[in-house]
Amino acid sequence: MKLNIAIMTMLAAGLTACSPAGPSGNLSVPQPKKPIELNRYLGHWFELARYENQFERGCEAVTADYTLRTDGMVRVLNTCREGGINGKRTEAEGKAKIVPDSRNAKLKVSFFGPFYADYWILDRAPDYSWSIVGEASGRYLWILTRSPKASEKTRKMLVEKARALGYDIAMLRWTKH
Repeated sequence: MKLNIAIMTMLAAGLTACSPAGPSGNLSVPQPKKPIELNRYLGHWFELARYENQFERGCEAVTADYTLRTDGMVRVLNTCREGGINGKRTEAEGKAKIVPDSRNAKLKVSFFGPFYADYWILDRAPDYSWSIVGEASGRYLWILTRSPKASEKTRKMLVEKARALGYDIAMLRWTKH
């Protein structure tokens, strides 16, 4: 029986920092360099590409919505379509907290109780139209955009940015929308 994305995301959030999930695509993940204006980062994002991972296996049309909670944390709502863009919609809701002294570029995200995983905004567009997200182990990478499809020029630029950050771009899996 296949676990849905919500359960897998919960498990992954608790295990990311303490257990290898797969090959590292970046053995030396850089620290985020750009500060993040949280209100500009909030909103709806489309996953353009990712490193394949167990909790998103078979997912297409992946999105993430970030909204500010009344307690100052960030509400995270991840959605996916299982098996294809018209597949069953699943979602996982979590929360994120800003890591102090990170200029809002590092967050800790939890989908299950006290277990938190790294979420590092490694690069972003000046207008917040795209971002590149990773974490300390180099096993996870997400390229996010504000629209479901990106031009070939934008895709190439984002791949080059990921490569410049030290990521193995051959490991990228493009998300269908």
